[in-house]
Amino acid sequence: MSKSASPKYTVPGLSTHDGGVIIDLLRMRLHALNDLSLTLKHVHWNVVGPHFIAVHEMLDPQVDRVREMADDTAERISALGGVPEGTPGVLVAERTWDDYGVARADAIAHLGALDLVYTGIIEAHRSAMDEIGKSDPVTEDILIEQLRALEQFQWFVRAHLESSGGTLATANSRTERQAAKAAKADSKR
Repeated sequence: MSKSASPKYTVPGLSTHDGGVIIDLLRMRLHALNDLSLTLKHVHWNVVGPHFIAVHEMLDPQVDRVREMADDTAERISALGGVPEGTPGVLVAERTWDDYGVARADAIAHLGALDLVYTGIIEAHRSAMDEIGKSDPVTEDILIEQLRALEQFQWFVRAHLESSGGTLATANSRTERQAAKAAKADSKR
């Protein structure tokens, strides 16, 4: 199924038009989740420094849960009459964000960058949830459950970046590299 095409059928109670809109929104969520699982593994493999083991071990359960989210999303696309496409080529061709920009780096630098990654995914998930909630509470419920976990994972990341006064080292960062640099600089204070 090409993007923006209505499916030939969908779940009972939804029009094929609404099913198509939901499929398109879920397509981008699937791409984001697949990208996130790969990014988390990239960080897992490339984190160094004194916080290495804490971050290294924190990320594997996140990867596992994000992969489950991708599977749930792909299966919902299928249930709605769509075709979930999870190949790297489709992900890269359709995504609207740049590739993760931090290579081998200190744990705090990676966590700073991941804070921005999670913010982008959470904001896009919330936007999709708001749109989907107008016509399909079942898919909305899937996104709510995913958001619960994604927000918890971001909290785990932010716990490393937050000062005792409640400010985030990444607060004014606009790119992953800026966030990585800000987090690393803040950790040296």
